[in-house]
Amino acid sequence: MTDVLNAIVLITNFVLVPGFTYGSQLALGALGITMIYSVLRFSNFAHGEMMSFGAMITILITWWMQSHGISFGVLPTALLALPFGILATIILVLTADKVVFKYYRSIKAPPVTLLIVSMGLMFFLGGLIRFIIGPNDQRFFDGERFIIKARSFKQMTGLNEGLAIKTTQGITVVLAVAMVAFVFWFLTYTRTGKSMRAYSNNEDLALLSGINPERVVLVTWVITAVLITLAGTLYGLDKSYKPFTYLSLLLPIFASAIVGGIGSPIGAILGGFVIAFSELFVTFAYKRVLGYLLPEQMEPDGLMQLLSTDYKIALSFVILVLVLIIRPTGIAGGKTL
Repeated sequence: MTDVLNAIVLITNFVLVPGFTYGSQLALGALGITMIYSVLRFSNFAHGEMMSFGAMITILITWWMQSHGISFGVLPTALLALPFGILATIILVLTADKVVFKYYRSIKAPPVTLLIVSMGLMFFLGGLIRFIIGPNDQRFFDGERFIIKARSFKQMTGLNEGLAIKTTQGITVVLAVAMVAFVFWFLTYTRTGKSMRAYSNNEDLALLSGINPERVVLVTWVITAVLITLAGTLYGLDKSYKPFTYLSLLLPIFASAIVGGIGSPIGAILGGFVIAFSELFVTFAYKRVLGYLLPEQMEPDGLMQLLSTDYKIALSFVILVLVLIIRPTGIAGGKTL
């Protein structure tokens, strides 16, 4: 029985806990993709760099606060800096919409034109971010803190394997749940949220009903800015901040939105967890787990890893292609591309 518990702890420590954390980050990012696609009707390829921008501002404010001795007790100082990152990202996306996207909406440009324009914005923002903060890793939490430490867990349970849950992992899940709940409440019960849903379902009918399209667009960008700043900052807190990482995150985020069902908020959340757990289950090395579960003479020599972690991003692409072939509307039955 002890060996089974050790195997369960291993899976929990290296797959389940990171899966819920990473899935929450992808869900927030995918929810932003879904909102832009549903309301503004184009795929925003600058999404990853906008996440990176919000995280960068949060980092810079965090460093300033730490240099002045400002802290948040047992929680990371970055949480105090997060509102400033959100505000800066709101200004960024509203400026980008006014300077870039609004013109193409006014001339009724096809979605592919907006997609290409967003790619240009992506390269511009990427260069700006690297110019400001540099291309290297930046770790911006003030000390590694844990809800549960592996050594303490071993002492409490007497098991060989320890369970470690970082404070940042707990914060990620809590904030993701709170933000998703707020978005659902906002879209379901507020007048502006209902206007956004009506505009998404039928733009012409919504305009005839007296809905102000500019207000809908503004609120959509503001909510998206909050989502992507949270996603980018929480990802950086959980791992580390590197500008190039957010560009590579674009594929799993888009895959999450499409796998769940593009245009479906519920699908975006489901898709985030599907992609996260798929990546972790396939790239996890099962040697130690099987060593606890199998007789000693049957213990495997290799890592028992289905795929190397180098192929983690490629797995998102494979899942995306399979879903587009088998079920183009995604898990939750969203819109087809």
